[in-house]
Amino acid sequence: MKIRVTVMLKDGVLDPQGKAIGHALDVLGFHGLGEVRAGKVIEIDVPQSDPAAAVAKGEDMARALLANLVIEDFAVEAAP
Repeated sequence: MKIRVTVMLKDGVLDPQGKAIGHALDVLGFHGLGEVRAGKVIEIDVPQSDPAAAVAKGEDMARALLANLVIEDFAVEAAP
């Protein structure tokens, strides 16, 4: 089974990569955009066949390594 872990900076944490992306999009003609935030998506094949167990395993991995809980939030889902 595949899981998807999405990690994003918490609200209020400065996101210079998001600012740079937003500026580049504006230069390319995509005007009027709101705030742009950048994050990361990690897909992992896990041996569980039960989606709830797979998501729980992903949450454990996110807490242990994939997310810096001081400045980042994460979400885990079973990937299609």
